Amino acid sequence: MTLQEGKDKFIQSWGTLGSNWGINRTMAQIHALLLISPEALSADDIIEELKISRGNANMNIRALIDWGLVYKELKPGERREFFVAEKDMWEVVKNIIIQRKKKELEPMLRVLDELSSVEGEDEQTQMFTEVIKDIKLFSSKADSTLDTLIKADSNWFVGTFMKMIK
Repeated sequence: MTLQEGKDKFIQSWGTLGSNWGINRTMAQIHALLLISPEALSADDIIEELKISRGNANMNIRALIDWGLVYKELKPGERREFFVAEKDMWEVVKNIIIQRKKKELEPMLRVLDELSSVEGEDEQTQMFTEVIKDIKLFSSKADSTLDTLIKADSNWFVGTFMKMIK
């Protein structure tokens, strides 16, 4: 396999993986390209490499910046903007967790709080509130665990993870 074939395969695979994180394929492919690029790339470089539209590139680059996965890099004498990916995988994972938590878990916790106020004494209401209570308990524990993970450093996480899988 040549280097270019390896890069292409990585970009395609990362794009597929990105869908599982809750981001679109193109956003993940741009992230992959920037991850493996030894130097910052311009939007034009990204457009040319991935064969995507300027609008698609700009929208997804901005989203990656919002997620804290990509940063602008200024080059002296250049008017164009250049972009570089966060290369520290621990920071990448933490930023993804933060965004997923904000987009998915926190809204669900708010809904569960609302649903906890359902009133009634009949059997169906009792069963409903019990299920909601169990889901809320699990979701709150997941939220606390993710908060701990976000605050932790990579050495603690790797050490704890290795102990768990042994």
